[in-house]
Formats: sequence, C-alpha cells, structure tokens
Amino acid sequence: MDLEAVARCSARHAKPAGLAMHYGTAGFRGRAPSLDHVMFRMGALAVLRARATASAIGVMVTASHNPEEDNGVKLIDPHGEMLHPLWEEYATQLANAEEQELQKVMTEICQKEAVDLHRDALVFIGRDTRPSSLKLSQAVMDGVCVLGGQYHDYGLVTTPQLHYMVCCHNTQGQYGKATLEGYYEKLSKAFVELIKKANSSSSGDRQRHLKIDCANGIGALKLREMERYFPQEVLIQLYNDGSREKLNHLCGADYVKVHQKPPRGLDMKPNERCCSFDGDADRIVYYYKDADDHFHLIDGDKIATLISIFLKELLVKVERTLTVAVVQTAYANGSSTRYLEETMKVPVHCVKTGVKHLHHKAQEFDVGVYFEANGHGTVLFSKAAETKIRQLAKEEKDDERREAAKMLENVIDLINQTVGDAIADMLVIEAILALKGLTVQQWDSIYTDLPNRLLKVQVADRQVICTTDAERRVTAPPALQAAIDALVSTRQAARAFVRPSGTEDTVRVYAEAHTQEAADALAHEVSAAVHRLAGGVGAPPQPAAPATLLT
Repeated sequence: MDLEAVARCSARHAKPAGLAMHYGTAGFRGRAPSLDHVMFRMGALAVLRARATASAIGVMVTASHNPEEDNGVKLIDPHGEMLHPLWEEYATQLANAEEQELQKVMTEICQKEAVDLHRDALVFIGRDTRPSSLKLSQAVMDGVCVLGGQYHDYGLVTTPQLHYMVCCHNTQGQYGKATLEGYYEKLSKAFVELIKKANSSSSGDRQRHLKIDCANGIGALKLREMERYFPQEVLIQLYNDGSREKLNHLCGADYVKVHQKPPRGLDMKPNERCCSFDGDADRIVYYYKDADDHFHLIDGDKIATLISIFLKELLVKVERTLTVAVVQTAYANGSSTRYLEETMKVPVHCVKTGVKHLHHKAQEFDVGVYFEANGHGTVLFSKAAETKIRQLAKEEKDDERREAAKMLENVIDLINQTVGDAIADMLVIEAILALKGLTVQQWDSIYTDLPNRLLKVQVADRQVICTTDAERRVTAPPALQAAIDALVSTRQAARAFVRPSGTEDTVRVYAEAHTQEAADALAHEVSAAVHRLAGGVGAPPQPAAPATLLT
C-alpha cells in the first residue's frame, strides 16, 4: 500500500473539520457537499474488504428516501448482503479519521483482518439519480484506484440491482448474469412462466393494470428499460418518473407510508391498484381509494402475509417437510401477527428493527419471508429447500405436485434474495394476485389492521433507554416499562413499546388499540411517560396536540 499516494489523493478529498458520522443500517447519509471524503474512503475500504474476502464488493451511492439534497453510501458484501457488522465499525473509524490518522487506521484494519495487499480487488459501483451522485461516485473510484483496485462502474442502477450484480459475480453466474440485461431476462422469464397459469378472463387481465409512483427516482428509468420484457397484457403506467419534479418530493413509498395518503402527481380512480417505490427502489407499498374516496394503505405486513399464504399453499402440495416462517419487527401490526399465527398457522419470529436482523433470522428457515412495515423485504430459500424444489420440478411424476414445484421454482427465480427489491417484489405480488384472482380490495380484507400511531419524544440522551425482547420491552429506566404496562392495560387489544432512535436523541413510541382514538391517546400517554422518566427535552407532550405520523 503506497501510503504517500493515499495521503496525496486524500488531500483532494479532505474531511471537513469536526464532522463525525456513523455507519448504520442505511450506510452513511448526510448533506451531499459534506460526503466527498466519505466516498473516497469507502472506495478504499471496499478494496480492503475485497482483498480480505477474495470477492467483489459493491459500493452504492444513494440516500434512498432522503431529500434530493442529501446523499449517502453503503457497501455490499460478497453474496449481495449488507456489510458485516465489524466492517461497519471500520467504516465509521475510517470516515471519522483526521487526515493525519488516515494511514494509521488503514494499516490497523489490514493487520486485524490479515489483508493480502497483493491480492487483486474488484469493486462494483452504482449510483442513483441525484444530481450529486455522479461526482460522489467518482470520489469512490479515486478511493479504489489509490489502493490499486479495479472497478466496474454500473452507472445508474437501483440499489437492489447492484446487490444482485455482486452476488451473480461472486457465485460465478450460479445466481444469474451480472448484467442489467441478465437481471431483466431472469425476472421477466420467471414472471411470464408464473402468470401463464392465471385465469385469462377479463377480470384476470384487469388485475395486470398497475399505476406506479416511482418517487422521481431510479426506479422509473429501470422500469422503462424492462417494459419490453413484459408480456403485452401487463400494462404499467409510471408516474413521478423524474422528468419534472424532485426526487422523493411529496411522493414515494416513505411519503405514502408516513402520511397515509397518495403521492402528488398520481391520478387515482376508485378501486384502482397503485403502488409506490422509494428513491432507490428497494421499498414498495400498495394502496387504493374506495368508492367513498377513503385511502387504504397496503404496507409491508400485508405484502408478507399475501406472499406467505401463496408459498404455504404451494409447499403443502409439494413437500410437507418444507416450511415457511415470517420474520417481523415490533412495528408489525398486531393483526398481521395474529392472522399468520392463528389462522394460517405460520410461525412468526420478532427481531430488532433493521433489515440486517430480519435477513439473518430469515436465513434460518426453509423459506423465510421478511418485510418491514415500510415495505422493504424479500423471501429467502435455503439451499436445501431450493435443491429439493428444483429436483421435484424436474423429476416429480405427479402432475399437481410437479406443477406446484415449478411455480415455486419460478418464485425462486423472480424474487431478489439478496435484498428487498421493489421491482422484483412488485412482480411477485402481481403474479400472486393474478394467480389467485384477487382484487386489491380482497387482498386488503384478508385481515383488518389495528389502529396505530407512531410518535417521537426528544430526550437529552437516547442511550438512557435500554430494551430487550426484540425491543418490545424496556429494561431502563427501571420504572418506564411498568408505566407502559399500566397504560396498555386500560385499553382493548392494546400494545405499546418504545425504542431509542438509531440516529438522533429521540425515542420512538408505537401504540396500537381497538380504535384510532384509543391508539392516539395511548401513544400520547406513553410519550408523556417517556418524557417524564427518560429525560425529555422541552415541554412535555400536550394532550390537545394532534398526533403526528413519523418514520
């Protein structure tokens, strides 16, 4: 490692004085002008990670659902998964190192991980459509080159597409071709095969008309490229395609989920099925308006439920020893958990908030389905389950069992198992609705969500809040959980929990109850308890204040 070259190049990507950042689930995020040094250093770190793992590593320049003025970066590990937690710590150390410490931090990482500095290193780079992303991705390239690494610049891609490319390359093509054309061909072929079994009646055809809010982001560009691969009866109309408005402005999956209303720029007629992607196309939510103009949101919980119902029905036909499980966080609506466990008899497991926790837990099962309520999720098939399914699809003599195995095989090929992927998830959902002949209203009515409210409380130090049981119970401050339990006990079908934010000194408060009024009141009362017992900042929450939906 030429440390003098690193120093010279780093000086052109100087760290702003006093700036401190933390690599979290979303990687690094912040105002775009302050991220040049981070991008350069993450390019260099990707080279070290590539050498440590003898694999290609991905670097995606995006801030997902953040405003257009922000940007960010996340690294992608060899199988398309999120960066290893230990290397998240290295990323934080490297991003925060002062110029005079940079060489020392790099050397320490190399020593701790026994990095072979003579090994070839390949880094895959992608970016979203933000005006700042091109320049920042060039800083990543500088970081790669200064350590003698090679890079492949995929340019404008969705975040899930770059995850897919990394996995394809490192599995020597077993997962697919590491090209955009390979991605489009694999997904579209599996989708076409699946919907061949759908009812070809007029109602079935109508099920394949979909309006998509693309958040003025990269999803619109990639869907345009993919449209020619779809069969003629699949009609999608794209809105918020980036031609006129700013990325994520009053649109996108996060906006729709948080504000519980349709995005600006999408013309909705009664009972039309619509969906929204987020800025980098790794989240999706569905929604519709009924004849009375009431808005209905179908979030990640109902997406997970629909997919689980479909997969369980096929698995029962194919191989009773293969089972499906659902992984949720504490934010999942209680009605979804009860429906899956009590009606569908599908095991449900709760983990801490954060995609990496859901993904790792889902890997423990034959078929693991996970979706956060915000619409980020996917399905994972174990190697043993996939091998068994593909074998049955090829060799099974019983017609019904063989056809069910073929359908499962197509789901395996259609879903993006590396990460939540709005395009792949949308195609899976559309195929299931067509195959089951379900309208969006019928899907929505599988179960009724409990009314809920999400608030946040400003505190002096979020670290005073400690939790257990997948963040569903508080262990500190000592009196807080007893206060929450007492408040919950006064309402029907009630549940509430609090957890510290991962990025700011606030505490998230979630509450459910049998009516919206009761849920709002419970959320407010729990917020007041947090303010009183956990060092709230400013005036305590006021009873008359309207409840506010927050992420």
